[in-house]
Amino acid sequence: MTNSDITTMALMIDANTTSPKIAPALLSEITQYGAVGVRRIYTDWTIATPNGWKEFFALYAIQPVQQYADSPGRNAADGALIIDAMDLLHTGRFSGFLLVSSDNSLARLALRIRQQGVMVYGFGERHTPRSFITACDRFVYLDTRESSSSEPESVEPQDAVRSPLRALIDKRVMTKMKEVCPPPGQQRLAKQRCRFDDPVFDEIAHAVYAIADQDGRATLGAVGTQILKQMPGFDVRDYGYAKLSDLAEDCFFLEVERVGDIMQAITVRLVSIHSDVPIPVDDHGRHEDRRQSGGQ
Repeated sequence: MTNSDITTMALMIDANTTSPKIAPALLSEITQYGAVGVRRIYTDWTIATPNGWKEFFALYAIQPVQQYADSPGRNAADGALIIDAMDLLHTGRFSGFLLVSSDNSLARLALRIRQQGVMVYGFGERHTPRSFITACDRFVYLDTRESSSSEPESVEPQDAVRSPLRALIDKRVMTKMKEVCPPPGQQRLAKQRCRFDDPVFDEIAHAVYAIADQDGRATLGAVGTQILKQMPGFDVRDYGYAKLSDLAEDCFFLEVERVGDIMQAITVRLVSIHSDVPIPVDDHGRHEDRRQSGGQ
């Protein structure tokens, strides 16, 4: 294997906006993304506030970068982080950046790195603004890792205005799902099993509907990719499952089919929903866009 075959990542942490409590979960999580050639953390280390991070420097080989907080109330660390990240980007040595922050100060940086064709993985806490989450190719909530035994939060959908396609799914798929959902006592429970009205079910249904073939089926791998496009912060572990296939089995609005004995291919399809309005498809077998307003 040559050096060009190795995926090299750069880890950049804004300590001003990220609690040191997530450090073990973070360093465990990033091992799956490749070799982390740069590990830097930014703040004003002369003040007492961020000292909780210091115990992790030697343990995880993280390089602290000093940035004095000249203006009270302003985060100077993100400016230094952004400059260093751009310098690293232009070396061409990194195939991805791991940006750790729980505010939106790195959103523009994430977008700029992606414009260069380089992957961006974001990490933060549940209160991270959506602008940073959607700026990343993938976003992972770390506070759910360090407290996996707690009840999952009920997160309301961020987009108050739904598209006509989403509205159709809400009416036909989600209503049917409530009908077929067994009573709570009969449901197979995971550690943090999501409720039938959790927004993630809406995203899964929309993903299947968006990419299904003429028979209404879609491979589970393609569905997972589509979900991440719609919801960069999606991670099955947040809902108590190890794999997407396990979550799919608990989605009462999905028919799951496994094909093959050794190398199984998993496909899913929305449950049969009887309706007077057929699902229209074009000549190529793709679902046509439905516009239910304005007579279109």
